[in-house]
Amino acid sequence: MRCALSIVFIVLSGVAGCATYHPQPITPDRIAREFGQRSLANGELYAWIAREAGHDVTPWPPAAWNRELLTLAAFYYSPALDLARAQWGTAKGGIDVANAIPNPVLQLPFQFNTPNPGPGAPFTWGPSLDIPIETAHKRGYRVDQASHLSEAARLNIITAAWTVSAQVRDAMLALYAARTRIAFLSAKAEAQRQITVMSHHRLAVGQYSQPEVDAAMLADTQAQSDLAAARTAEEDARAQLAAAIGVPVTALDSVTLDLSAFGTAPAAPPAADAQRAAIFHRADLRASLAEYAAAESALQLEVAKQYPDIHLGPGYTYDTGTNKIGFGLAGITLPIFDQNQGGIKQAEARRKEAAVRTSALQDRIIGDLAHALARYQSRTEALHISDAHLASARRQLDSQAAAFASGNADRLTYTQAKADYQSSETAHLDAEVAVQQAAGALEDAMQLPLSDEAMSQTLREGTAR
Repeated sequence: MRCALSIVFIVLSGVAGCATYHPQPITPDRIAREFGQRSLANGELYAWIAREAGHDVTPWPPAAWNRELLTLAAFYYSPALDLARAQWGTAKGGIDVANAIPNPVLQLPFQFNTPNPGPGAPFTWGPSLDIPIETAHKRGYRVDQASHLSEAARLNIITAAWTVSAQVRDAMLALYAARTRIAFLSAKAEAQRQITVMSHHRLAVGQYSQPEVDAAMLADTQAQSDLAAARTAEEDARAQLAAAIGVPVTALDSVTLDLSAFGTAPAAPPAADAQRAAIFHRADLRASLAEYAAAESALQLEVAKQYPDIHLGPGYTYDTGTNKIGFGLAGITLPIFDQNQGGIKQAEARRKEAAVRTSALQDRIIGDLAHALARYQSRTEALHISDAHLASARRQLDSQAAAFASGNADRLTYTQAKADYQSSETAHLDAEVAVQQAAGALEDAMQLPLSDEAMSQTLREGTAR
């Protein structure tokens, strides 16, 4: 009897130590209110950026926000990164689940006997335990599988972070292009307006025909339309940048952006170095390898399931006046009809699928990288041609300016030359933006910034592996 009470006491003590549920409701209005309060002057954001950047940021808020600072702000606010971190937390919880030791099962049988065969009370009762003991290292394989899946989830955070960083980069490039285009188109629109006014004056004195005036007015209207489109593109780029960071558009109203880095583009790395950097650095490829390792552990677990677990069955029984203490095996599964061949075959198929998925991802990475390198080279060559064309247009404008100053060209001719030069500036801007977009695609193919320092560090780490 004393043994029975001890077993019951142990079970109740375990139940008393259970976790409790704490509700955490969320409401759409609270989420919307919190989003509307986000800003780039937040003190908590300052602490985050200072910690992640490894140095103090003074003054705060910064006088100008560059790509690095805005990317760190996006890492702080981005819901995509919050989701990736939450998924990693779920995967880490899976390790605890896999590492849990199976709980014993308490059994409380009761039987009333009639007629009573013994000298004691006419019933049989008593607690007993079913204690499962896993064999063949099954729990270790489960932990290995969960650990590999947790590592894959952790690497997915890096992939999500790169995606956020690329979105910030693309939005800043779009904003740089729009603002620069506005400056060029504003000058061109002003020149076209002056040309239209002068054309009307010449029509009035008989020096111009109506078709020539109509052509000038059409060019003026087109210039104004292009300028309006550029201003719309600027607003779209601001909205795109705010969405990439995870803040309201109004949070950018009082912020000065440093877009000067988009005026130049670094040289492309050698193809061999770029390929090694991509293979060693891309987090999605490393996550795929971790998922393959998890599939390996899953197969090991299925093979181990061929060996039955042991169930110990200690207990106490009161049997019509007789006290019985039992120590025995509660049961052993006999692998007669099924040796888990189905589970093994399915795990083998999943391992093969994981291997094919990893191989396909690596092939796609290499293909995307080769395409990005070729595109970057062609865009760079096109920019060199545009540089020469812009230099020629500049010389023509300077020649017209000198002719106008000396009286050898009239104001209309000089103003038209200025409008033509702004068209050349706009075309050159398009070539610059195309190079920056190609550089971004190359960065995405490697998931690595195009800087000598980043490339060298990644290649060193890859060699060390």
